[in-house]
Amino acid sequence: MTSQTLTAVRGRIDHTATTGVLPVPVTAARQAARLRATGEAHVWWWPLEDRVDQADFDLLDEVEQVRARRYRAEKDAAAFIRTRAAARRAIGELLGVEARTVALGRRVCPGCGDLEHGPPAVASPAVGLAVSLTRTSGCGVLALHAGDWIGVDVEALRPVESGSLANVVLAPAEHAYILSLPAGPERTAAFHRVWTRKEAVLKGVGLGLLGIDLNALDVTPGTPGPVEVEHGYQGEVSRWQIDDLDLDGNWSASLARPVDGSPLGPVHRHRPA
Repeated sequence: MTSQTLTAVRGRIDHTATTGVLPVPVTAARQAARLRATGEAHVWWWPLEDRVDQADFDLLDEVEQVRARRYRAEKDAAAFIRTRAAARRAIGELLGVEARTVALGRRVCPGCGDLEHGPPAVASPAVGLAVSLTRTSGCGVLALHAGDWIGVDVEALRPVESGSLANVVLAPAEHAYILSLPAGPERTAAFHRVWTRKEAVLKGVGLGLLGIDLNALDVTPGTPGPVEVEHGYQGEVSRWQIDDLDLDGNWSASLARPVDGSPLGPVHRHRPA
């Protein structure tokens, strides 16, 4: 796909594509307009349990319920179900609508134009919100803002042999910075900061690993967030602001938003109830 085709795909996002044209509640329309004006982002996170909660399962649509039943391990099914249900509750509360009326769908993949594996989207209420979902061991996260693109990633902090991954994941400057840190928690945190910053950008772009080699994207881990980085794909360059997220636990998390002239407001964190 050429960069011109990529631009065309990105330019024709239809927030009602999977639901048809449905009435938009006044509260949802007003809140979306406010989000566009302020440029703010919202991030929610929640603990993931090992057992399926029936109330969570009942909030999923038919397609999601079928997908949930395909998981062999209940722990994996419970993580998927809780993440989708918690996202609906969060979006519903923010927009002033019932969680059961929130429909989650997918956008057109900007790389190939396929609807089957594009970035997630709020299909209803169709008010032009970009969302990103991610989960790791024990934690699920949702990020949202008014616009077309946003990315979030979370990873549980665990010891990693960065040397074995350096050639695949780290840019040369990133590798040098990480090796300059003492082995232990500080180096572990720096490596995961690199990883989640990169993944957040890739999810925001919507192309995943197709978009760029990880070791070609330098996210300056020695610089406290927010930081700005460039992502290039087939001659098209986009800029992204990355914020490091403190989720009050043993996790590393990052948020990426496009730097495209739209306002970039504060990031509001919503702790688990």
